[in-house]
Amino acid sequence: MFRRIRETAPAGLVPLAWTFTTAAHLGFVGDRPVLIAHLVMDMLLVLFVVLSWHDMREGVLRAWRTVILAGIPVTLAGTLGLSVVSGPLAPTLLTVSVVGWTILPAPALFYTGTESEDTARTVNYAAGTLSIAGAATYLAGVFGGAAPSAPVLLVGLALVGVGQTAGIVDAVVRY
Repeated sequence: MFRRIRETAPAGLVPLAWTFTTAAHLGFVGDRPVLIAHLVMDMLLVLFVVLSWHDMREGVLRAWRTVILAGIPVTLAGTLGLSVVSGPLAPTLLTVSVVGWTILPAPALFYTGTESEDTARTVNYAAGTLSIAGAATYLAGVFGGAAPSAPVLLVGLALVGVGQTAGIVDAVVRY
């Protein structure tokens, strides 16, 4: 049962995370629920990598294990920004968390595409491209001083969300 959950849950968790992130940017979700979400993600990432370590030791799965490992401190940055750190460093840590997750999966998506054939290759290349395009769009907004609900940030999040959701749903369906 736990194996099946580990294999399929990301197809729901990835779009949920990006939807939640977008809702937070729009002001529909406050800091407390976002902190709770970060704490849950911190635990899920650690549990997932520990429970899947042996299964993810080669090939494409090893690339994804690396993404998860790198994602733990990226997510913790957001957790710290919401709970411990105050002042000007707090928003920086939150930005590191969001931008980190826009970028981290992209190399693994491209690698998965390289190791795949036909439709899976196309889906993963497109997903990686959307992730990078979304990250660049989001960063342009951040460096341009955009407010959290600014369209440029929302477009960036949408590109990332669509791309990463397509990549993980394709992987779950094919696995």
